Amino acid sequence: MKKRFLLLWPDFCRNFSALLTQLVYLRTHNAYHNVVLVMNIIRKIYCRAFQGVFHVLIPFFPYRNPKTRDSLNLLPAMLRKKKMERILIVTDPGLVKAGILDMLTAELDKGHIQYAVYADVIPNPTIDNVEAARELYIRSGAQGIIALGGGSAMDCAKACGARIAQPFMSIPQMKGILRVIRKLPLLIAIPTTAGTGSETTLAAVITDAQKHHKYSLMSFPLIPHYAILDYRLTTGLPQHITSTTGMDALTHAVEAFIGGSTTRHTREMAVRAVSLIHRYLYRAYQDGNDAEARQQMLQAAYSAGVAFTQSYVGYVHAVAHSLSGQYGTPHGLANAVLLPIVLREYGSACHRRLAMLARLSGVVTEQKTDADTANAFIDWVQQMNDRMNIPHKLTGIQEGDIDMLAAHADAEANPLYPVPVLMNKEELKKFYYLVKE
Repeated sequence: MKKRFLLLWPDFCRNFSALLTQLVYLRTHNAYHNVVLVMNIIRKIYCRAFQGVFHVLIPFFPYRNPKTRDSLNLLPAMLRKKKMERILIVTDPGLVKAGILDMLTAELDKGHIQYAVYADVIPNPTIDNVEAARELYIRSGAQGIIALGGGSAMDCAKACGARIAQPFMSIPQMKGILRVIRKLPLLIAIPTTAGTGSETTLAAVITDAQKHHKYSLMSFPLIPHYAILDYRLTTGLPQHITSTTGMDALTHAVEAFIGGSTTRHTREMAVRAVSLIHRYLYRAYQDGNDAEARQQMLQAAYSAGVAFTQSYVGYVHAVAHSLSGQYGTPHGLANAVLLPIVLREYGSACHRRLAMLARLSGVVTEQKTDADTANAFIDWVQQMNDRMNIPHKLTGIQEGDIDMLAAHADAEANPLYPVPVLMNKEELKKFYYLVKE
């Protein structure tokens, strides 16, 4: 702890010195503009202090990694061992139509496990989805929850579990950090995409359909107890889902690595994720039935999820969440489009760490300066987007909404996300204009 404090002390001193300089200037130049500058500096000092405290406390928080299994065949025995006879499955209509749900229920039938199915989860799950799943859980007498799908199904299942554990708190009351404190029912996450990392995380993002706003719940009990990483559930995914979910995983790993709250473990997990994505994402995109590529991308998504669960994300996610909440923009798509833009905007503040990530993951092997290596990494990100036909712009953004969208992104990211460069609402507006079609 002493070592971490000493590492944070120089940044605090620099910020405090800048504040004093501005205060002295104010005594001789009484101008509103300078008052705003000082207030911004105070805000930045607060954000960095907040982040520093969380960084120091990481070893003392009850983080845990879900126990992993690599096949659905193991599920009935797991449930019987825990004396589970009835389970709620939370999934979406697309997986029902694709026959993926049948693969799961066939295994449960073999093991004589009863189940109820809530299959109405939408791409950005709403409070109504959560409440409907909760009602079915209670009505069916379920003893645990299986989340089958991508991030949407898992977020819905987590929030459902939280409402079961804390029935007197609404979703808006659970938003933010450490608001869910009671143990959830058994939660098993079965990803059918390789990207969200939700099978590892303490986060759930739920949309208020009436207010067009997303609530981010971040509490340790939301971490699933088990994650089943069965590549068979991801074979044959449409190319656009493979590409955007894969870039979502990349965004998790990159933002976790370049932020200010890393640990040796999260850096290792981020490097592992980027290395696997570099090797296997385009293979999985080209051939949906490539078993090795699919299995390795599941491992990449899991590793990236572990990394950002402890080390957080950044402004790419904050902006993407605001777009998903307002317009229903697919989260992975928004992250993919925004990632190279935000990295370039960080500039030299992220060059050293981004260059380290590029070298350790094997994305850049040439001997270059940190700046050149970081820029080569960003170029590779953009090239991956282009090769997989991910657009440069996002449709549907209304200029009149940008002030509100930036305010939501600012509120989500600051002071929690330990980004390389702190930005306020006015500075975040730039990203919406850059991606607006």
